[in-house]
Amino acid sequence: MPRTATRYLYLARHGEATPDESGLTAAGRRQATLLGQRLRDVPLSVIHHGPLGRAEQTAKLIGEQLDGVPLRVSEAAGDYVPYVPEEAELPADSAAGVLQRLARFSPEERERGSTLARAALARFTGPVDADDRDDSRHELIVTHNFLIGWLVRAAHDAPKWRWLGLNHCNAALTVIRYAPDRPSSVLLFNDMRHLPAELRWTGFPAEYRMC
Repeated sequence: MPRTATRYLYLARHGEATPDESGLTAAGRRQATLLGQRLRDVPLSVIHHGPLGRAEQTAKLIGEQLDGVPLRVSEAAGDYVPYVPEEAELPADSAAGVLQRLARFSPEERERGSTLARAALARFTGPVDADDRDDSRHELIVTHNFLIGWLVRAAHDAPKWRWLGLNHCNAALTVIRYAPDRPSSVLLFNDMRHLPAELRWTGFPAEYRMC
């Protein structure tokens, strides 16, 4: 039986996007570069990224700060709604508002999101097959707010709807550990220590900021 090893999954939201979301602002490019510099001492084996321009550009800027880490585009690392709950699943006092916000997504978008969300869990989570050299694997996903919320939710075995309400700043870092025979563990969430004050908190709802 194959020996399993610990996976360390690093999650980063893309840098600050332009108004049309086609790419990065100057601040977003700087955020991505600084995140890449922070990750220089991490033995990353791969950088996965979503297909949209803002995620691809962020991944490339991060990769420029690293030594030969390959970039791989993945639809499962993209921007989509991972799960749309039924009203009965939600707290009564917030159900109507949540469902109203999600109503703008078409049935086709919901079905596609559900399929990709399952693929993301299968591809990116859990322990990995060990090799002769390493007892752990470190992977980065450059993605979007919704998928980070979905993967953090899953790491805590929370109800499927609970990806809602989790927000992530541009170029902030979250790390999840998947060790054999142990529950998954969120080691860092929305960490911005690599960013100067003027580059922090972009992309995060202003009303939620506490500092």
